[in-house]
Amino acid sequence: MNTPDRPLAVLAVNAGSSSLKFAVYPVRQGRVAEAALSGLAEGLEPGGRAQITVKAPGIDKRTEALAPLEGESSFDAALRAVIAALETEGGARLLAVAHRIVHGGSRFAESVLIDDDIQAYLESLDALAPLHQPHNLSGVRAFRRACPGVPQVACFDTAFHAHTPEVEQRFALPEAYFEQGVRRYGFHGLSYNYVSCVLAQCSARAEGRMLLAHLGNGASLCAVHRGKSVATTMGFSALDGLMMGTRSGSLDAGVLLHLLRQGMDGAAIEKLLYKQSGLLGVSGLSADMRTLRASTEPGAARAIALFTHRVVRESGALAACLGGVDLIAFTGGIGEHDVQLRADVCQALAYLGVRIDAAANRAVSGQTVAAIHAASSTVELWVVPTDEGRVAARDALALVGTA
Repeated sequence: MNTPDRPLAVLAVNAGSSSLKFAVYPVRQGRVAEAALSGLAEGLEPGGRAQITVKAPGIDKRTEALAPLEGESSFDAALRAVIAALETEGGARLLAVAHRIVHGGSRFAESVLIDDDIQAYLESLDALAPLHQPHNLSGVRAFRRACPGVPQVACFDTAFHAHTPEVEQRFALPEAYFEQGVRRYGFHGLSYNYVSCVLAQCSARAEGRMLLAHLGNGASLCAVHRGKSVATTMGFSALDGLMMGTRSGSLDAGVLLHLLRQGMDGAAIEKLLYKQSGLLGVSGLSADMRTLRASTEPGAARAIALFTHRVVRESGALAACLGGVDLIAFTGGIGEHDVQLRADVCQALAYLGVRIDAAANRAVSGQTVAAIHAASSTVELWVVPTDEGRVAARDALALVGTA
């Protein structure tokens, strides 16, 4: 796979509990280009229907069932299929594998080459992001085994927020806890990094006060000033802030004490907050906003209303941190595709000078960057499809070079 005459590329991967996202980014003239190949292996959980979907620009996507070999896990079968896809689609010479890692803890404020010591430190952070970190690191271990000569790079969702003001990082707890690392970290940093860079090429307002909304199964908001994170809704864990697909978002700590007194143990509470709450828990139907939009059940409307309210409520808090807003951008699965959500949020933020162009909002494809503000709006409004993998690939290339 790494013969010298093949084109150079970086492979970006995001390993989850039951899926493996990947994309191949060609390196041209020392820079990362748009993905030449991408895909998703899913159904990798025990008993799942494992399959892989591969697509490339101008080529219809292909979906195939994964058939693990004897004694092989579905994840290893997926990894083998990813490597086979690289071979059949031009066989790029990999400079590095860039891994999306949710948590870098207090030690890492930028991407880093992975060695045994760094991997061990990242594994010590599993409890801070139990829904993501262990699975991200399973991907690291698998690719280190499968590609022993290729540098592996950890790219952190927390890094974008590493230099927020200290007052934003602290909880009102005794100082000893802050020194132990109990602080607000923030997440979705790869997405916010990408969106900030795209907007810097589209609008002079990107140098000002931006409110970025990453809305999907995981959801958060970020206040950005001059390209730097100032405040964000996620904190110590990826549970904080906005209501999400199956996660509760911000919750009075007294609720947890109440549940403990009722006899729930830590594992049960963790399952409740991470997997049974959010859109799924409130609606009683689904964690998918598309399903809820199509439903006439009262629970669906209740969940959508609460999700929208929480976005509006937290937007006001971050606008206060910024001292006003010059630009608002939507990204993530819901942010990029839900026309009504964008319209409702912007209407509620009219007091900030926000005016949405209804026709432009309806015309958004979810495939390209689009401006959706009306001429009378004092705040620019944008929809920016995110590409976290490209940020990870760019960071990896900066670390390993092209030699």
